[in-house]
Amino acid sequence: MKKQYFHAASVILLFVFIVSCRKESSNSNRLTVSGLSRATRSYSSDQIRNYFTLMCTITKSTKGFYPTQAARAYGYVGVAAYEAVVNGIPGALSLSGQLNGISGVPKPTANVEYNWAVSSNAAIADMMRDMFDVNLTVANRAKIDSTEAANLAVLSAGVSTDVVSRSVQYGKAVTAAVYQASTSDGAHQSYLDPFQLPYTLPSVDYCWEPTNPAAPNPVSPKWGSNRPFMTVNISNTNPVAPTTYSTTAGSDFYKLALDVYHQVKNNTADQVAIVKYWADDPFNTCTPAGHTFNIMNQLLKENNATLEKASVAYAKLSIAENDAFISCWKGKYQYVLIRPVTYIQKNIDANFKTVIGTPPFPAYTSGHSYESGAGTMIFTDLFTDGSGKYDFTDYSQIQYGYSARHYANFNDMAQECADSRFYGGIHYNPDNTEGLRLGRMIGDNINKMLVWPTNIK
Repeated sequence: MKKQYFHAASVILLFVFIVSCRKESSNSNRLTVSGLSRATRSYSSDQIRNYFTLMCTITKSTKGFYPTQAARAYGYVGVAAYEAVVNGIPGALSLSGQLNGISGVPKPTANVEYNWAVSSNAAIADMMRDMFDVNLTVANRAKIDSTEAANLAVLSAGVSTDVVSRSVQYGKAVTAAVYQASTSDGAHQSYLDPFQLPYTLPSVDYCWEPTNPAAPNPVSPKWGSNRPFMTVNISNTNPVAPTTYSTTAGSDFYKLALDVYHQVKNNTADQVAIVKYWADDPFNTCTPAGHTFNIMNQLLKENNATLEKASVAYAKLSIAENDAFISCWKGKYQYVLIRPVTYIQKNIDANFKTVIGTPPFPAYTSGHSYESGAGTMIFTDLFTDGSGKYDFTDYSQIQYGYSARHYANFNDMAQECADSRFYGGIHYNPDNTEGLRLGRMIGDNINKMLVWPTNIK
């Protein structure tokens, strides 16, 4: 009789335990493993998306932020944002120890409550101030400060003062650790010297030459020696050697330049529109990286992403953009290839003009192609079944007076971005095809070689 009673009681206890576990699992969007803090996914992504929108404004208007400096700033802001909330994502692993140079990021105190949205707010605001620092205008600093204060007022409503204070301090401590790591990556405050002078170009017949008297020096010639977030993103992304240089009519290189010449001469109205849409010139826009982050902002909003998914998304894209520009710039200054406009004016047509201005750095490979290739892989992983198919209209360039453009696949969007540089007379075709290939490799590395949380919302 006692045995039967004991067996029945055991069955009842087991049933209660299973039901309890299921109930806790169903509430996983509200509770972290500790059960004290709301999960990151229980917060809106509004505040983090607003910060990355503000990043575009500040990047565009801050002296010294060329495409390389901009990609780096976005990179560290995204990493800090993720680290501030990672402990509120079930099964997530910190990037500390996964990324080069990122270590010692503090862990939250056990068995106390945090508000991860408040931590995120504090971390991002501090990192933005740190990344633009010396060149941050008074007006832009005030924008960050007011955004931080407005967010805190909303996020702290109904939250105890000790939780708010603890969460703010934790976010600031995370940023302090990430920022300290950034100071040794080889590009600390590089916006103060974007041309990294002194630098001497090699004396070779195929070497880049200035295409604008106002920009006699190439941008960021030593950028390729910066520390990447992932070593594999540099070591395994060496571009194939460009076509052998020749000024002989009918040679392979001459034909590449002639292709550019004929394309520019025969552009359709839509191709000219594509050139201007994807120009993303620094100081007129927030650079190619900023354009890609603006697209991410739109995608996250359209998908009603929570703070959890937004933080993962920005972290992935941040690593991708930072490393894509390091890898691309390493190749640019390895080959220092002459731009099409210079070659064509010397060897084909002295009166040739490009659709838009040629940026001040070597041709091979294309930075636009690199970064859009990397970004596309992140978008594909986050928002598709792996095919890249996604019905999408990019509204991000309306702010600059351009009409929205529609795509059925993220890969089509990246290809159009790459093609725009050919249509514009800015790049030879191989600059774009190789840039896309290597950029996609970087995005793929980030998706597959880092440990990310699964089933994010």
